[in-house]
Amino acid sequence: MPALNSTAIVAVIGAGAMGAGIAQVAAQAGHPVKLYDNRPGAAAQAIAGIDRQLARRVESGKLAANAYSACMANLQPADAIAELADASLVIEAIVENLQVKRDLFRQLESLCSSDCILASNTSSLSITSLAAELAHPERMVGMHFFNPAPIMALVEVVCGLASDASVTATVHATARAWGKKPVFARSTPGFIVNRVARPFYAESLRLLQEGVADCATLDGLLREAGGFRMGAFELTDLIGHDVNYAVTCSVFDAYYQDMRFQPSLIQKELVDAGHLGRKSGRGFYDYSEGAERPQATTLNSSASVETVIVEGDLGPLAPLLARLRQHDLAIIQRDGQGLLRVGDAVLAMSDGRLASQRVREDALSNLILLDLALDYGSATRLGLSWAAGTSQLAIDQAVALLARIGIAVSPLRDSPGLCVLRTVAMLANEAADAQLQGVASAADIDLAMCAGVNYPRGPLAWADSIGIGAVTRVLANLQASYGEERYRPSLQLRRQLAEGKTFHE
Repeated sequence: MPALNSTAIVAVIGAGAMGAGIAQVAAQAGHPVKLYDNRPGAAAQAIAGIDRQLARRVESGKLAANAYSACMANLQPADAIAELADASLVIEAIVENLQVKRDLFRQLESLCSSDCILASNTSSLSITSLAAELAHPERMVGMHFFNPAPIMALVEVVCGLASDASVTATVHATARAWGKKPVFARSTPGFIVNRVARPFYAESLRLLQEGVADCATLDGLLREAGGFRMGAFELTDLIGHDVNYAVTCSVFDAYYQDMRFQPSLIQKELVDAGHLGRKSGRGFYDYSEGAERPQATTLNSSASVETVIVEGDLGPLAPLLARLRQHDLAIIQRDGQGLLRVGDAVLAMSDGRLASQRVREDALSNLILLDLALDYGSATRLGLSWAAGTSQLAIDQAVALLARIGIAVSPLRDSPGLCVLRTVAMLANEAADAQLQGVASAADIDLAMCAGVNYPRGPLAWADSIGIGAVTRVLANLQASYGEERYRPSLQLRRQLAEGKTFHE
């Protein structure tokens, strides 16, 4: 289906940050836009705010003056909802209340023409439920933008049970014409992003609760090893703990208390205390004036390392070998089970087992486990843990080796899957389950996570890169360690493994 013609009128209801942002996007795409809010003067104030923002961009040379003028000419405040009757697309961005939205859409259905598309920007409510009381629910679709709408590329086009395929296709094409990256999603709790992203927060929160490392260290590993823009604690402080905790609770309840989505008591305590993050001045970090930001814990070593023994295929660790070769280290290669030996230390990538468990089961001594990195060839920090009884000399030698090639080392308490690895494995697991349940395609899931929350790689593409067998093994080991269904490997992962297929073949 083609996109809406740029002459088609777009109406946006709700002049808050999201509504104003959506109105700006549509206006910049050339549509006449009517912005309505039931608060007197709110729409006009929002348009004035857009004007000021775009004028500053013109002054800084980031926006052409004619583009600014064209956008502002397309924006018009509506004083009454009746003025939206000639719209071809109405996008609602009001309070997240099911009945309030239902009442609004019933009113719009009687007001607008029969071919007008009704869209909701809801991030959490069921499109099926929103459309249930309409005479023609097939005209209803989700059009979920991400904040700030003019900047964030993703739009989730959400199909309710009754949504007409031609309607959702038109909305998808229209979002693309507006310069966005649209994805199709079925109307299930959290859609794609708010569902698949839950483990990103949950695993760091659990590691903190278990004393594996502090906030700054866990955040540093997700950034400097995992390649994420922000760690989980930084990000929840930015989002606001009241908002992030509420979304987690909503998804948890919607999935009938599935323990994969269990909320964190640590985050609940912050919400109860009013420590909501940046907006309150305090969350996991202190944002008061003059407060010092804690840094990731970093180990130092004075040990000398000149020779590294490489045993067998290193798998995902292979880029580390190329990096070692660039730093005048003597490399000896021989058969083995995928290990690095330096002095007394034995280094291996985590497979989801405790280091102390692996020592017993694999008959190794002085075992030190490495966390996952997005790219071992360029990572600036890695997490390490080691088995009980590992000598200090072995630890110093491992730290010295990594320091020599420009990698800072953060210690982690011996824990299954360490930090980045278990986070990525759980993200991939949730993404696989979303694909299994028909929420979205593998391609759309990965696109949504990259365009919607700036992940450095889509979770399913990451599973392909690590190896689906390796990811499944990590999850199975996590489940065995905790004895919890939370870590159960998705049937889709097992199916892909059994069929010998990747997610993006």
